Amino acid sequence: MSPTITTSSEANGNVSAATARAAASAAATAEATGPQPVTMAKALNTALADAMHADSSVLVFGEDVGLLGGVFRITDGLTATFGEQRCFDTPLAESGIVGMAVGMAINGMRPVIEMQFDAFAYPAFEQIVSHVAKMHNRTRGAVKLPLVIRIPYGGGIGGVEHHCDSSEAYYAHTAGLKVYTPATVADGYRMLREAIDSDDPVVFMEPKKMYWTKDSVDLSELRDLHEHPAEGTTAGQGSEGRAAVARPGTDATLIAYGPSVPTALAAAEAAALEGRSLEVIDVRTIVPFDDETVAASVRKTGRAVVIAEAHGFASVSSEIVARVQERCFHHLAAPIRRVTGFDVPYPAPKLEKYYLPGVDRILDAVDDLQWED
Repeated sequence: MSPTITTSSEANGNVSAATARAAASAAATAEATGPQPVTMAKALNTALADAMHADSSVLVFGEDVGLLGGVFRITDGLTATFGEQRCFDTPLAESGIVGMAVGMAINGMRPVIEMQFDAFAYPAFEQIVSHVAKMHNRTRGAVKLPLVIRIPYGGGIGGVEHHCDSSEAYYAHTAGLKVYTPATVADGYRMLREAIDSDDPVVFMEPKKMYWTKDSVDLSELRDLHEHPAEGTTAGQGSEGRAAVARPGTDATLIAYGPSVPTALAAAEAAALEGRSLEVIDVRTIVPFDDETVAASVRKTGRAVVIAEAHGFASVSSEIVARVQERCFHHLAAPIRRVTGFDVPYPAPKLEKYYLPGVDRILDAVDDLQWED
């Protein structure tokens, strides 16, 4: 059974020992100064630990996130460090998990909940759409709902249906939710810290096939930048609504997010060998969306391809195409193309390589951008 949960004010009096343990953990992490090879899983785990150390109202719960540390080990060590009052397992009841988080957030806590797998969140959809997304508006701004719903999503791990959905469009279409999806190790840390600090509910989509990718990252520097922002800036607002130019280029723009960003970068690298310069835009936050950066790139190159693992019909990629078309029509040299997952249920593991966008499909789309004109 899950432990009894205290209110935020009661929690403040019960976390001194856990805070001391967290401080020791953070200090040990900081000892490795300078850039180090870090996985996205480690960056997310460190972000959770740092947020829990910085704010005693932050707590983590979900299926198997406690002693096991989560299916993907993102919450590894948090129960040992902060105790079962602040990181604990729940029953297999996603609607109950989200509903409990809503109540906690209303009462001054900052819950971070894990859905374990993308499609496992569907039983909680009514809670997310009817209450998480609407509470602030329903109360005319009187009630804030600072909660984060972590959802490992996407394919590429050899999983079966219900384990490899790209469900971001459901949440992006729901007014009142922010939707983040990091594509780099550094953004994994930065964006999760920003999501936890937000007073609005955030659906944090984690590309599960990238959990074990490594980048050279200085986590202690990222921590300092977040907790001690430069003068004139505000902590927690660095990535929200700001796309990133992942690779500069001049001939066409590849627009991607989450798990599709590395694929877009690989396609741009391959295109360079053929003499084409492709710019890659990492959307980062689907909601809010950075129209300015995306449109500026497409106006410069005159051509665009949108890449996403999700189905193409009625999707985030559809919305991106519409927004670019509205803002860049007179700058386009060719219709905007899309490379997406096919409009079929997620296939068996042996077939997923044919379903997911790949370098060859992206380069074929680039070739179709009316270069002869």
